[in-house]
Amino acid sequence: MNKAFTSARVEILPAKRRAMILEHMRDQRAASISDLSQALGASASTVRRDLDYLTERGYVERTHGGAVVQSAPATRFEPESSIANETSRKQKAAIARVAFQRLLKGQSVLLDASSTVRAVASLIAQGEMPLTVVTNDLAGALILSESKVVHTIVTGGTVRPGSGTLYGSPGTDFLPGIHADMAFLGVHSLSRQDFTETSLEIAATKQRMIAGARKVIVLADSGKFGVASFCKICSIGAVDEIITDSLLPQAMLQEYRELVTVTVASLTEPVR
Repeated sequence: MNKAFTSARVEILPAKRRAMILEHMRDQRAASISDLSQALGASASTVRRDLDYLTERGYVERTHGGAVVQSAPATRFEPESSIANETSRKQKAAIARVAFQRLLKGQSVLLDASSTVRAVASLIAQGEMPLTVVTNDLAGALILSESKVVHTIVTGGTVRPGSGTLYGSPGTDFLPGIHADMAFLGVHSLSRQDFTETSLEIAATKQRMIAGARKVIVLADSGKFGVASFCKICSIGAVDEIITDSLLPQAMLQEYRELVTVTVASLTEPVR
């Protein structure tokens, strides 16, 4: 059994509980209601309701007495932001720590609206490094506002339903005038030599960020490698580095290292 699930938990928020189910199933590929009930310390009826919820929204497929992970999700499938924020937290925190080490005092940085990049924003806000940050993430901007030494610029645009992501004009008109030292980007998936997204509008924003940065670093946990999503952001040659975690299979890691610099973040440090 996954060690992350061995202790009993009470009063877990539904989004976090559902993220825990998905992480457990990602490791095991399938799980029974009784296994999940024991792993989460939740009642069978609660687990059953969560599985029904996840099935209706395309995360999993129900089986007799349990569920299996969707083998090939729809290309426009995207997890709800509340669940995405709770998924792979340890991996995202490790990746963010490595990404933060790339920053230098006085730099200008583009941060897109992804949960892994938002973890970098949290580290920036906690630090005392003067930076200029441009972001299309309302939640990230609020985090950065806690810092007295970070100058935060929000791109503007339309708020994407269900998240704090901004896309479209005036942000897409503003970004071509930016020349940043660095950009940190999240992606929905990496497939072969392409970075892909579920939304044309979000992909367009990321493309403008790539064009406006001297150095582009993609932050992608190991679960992002695999089947392509709906639309292409860019080819692998457009980025300078990928930062991922140590759960990425060695064969895939070696394949990508033949194409681009790949840094593997350690998962040994605790998540705060």
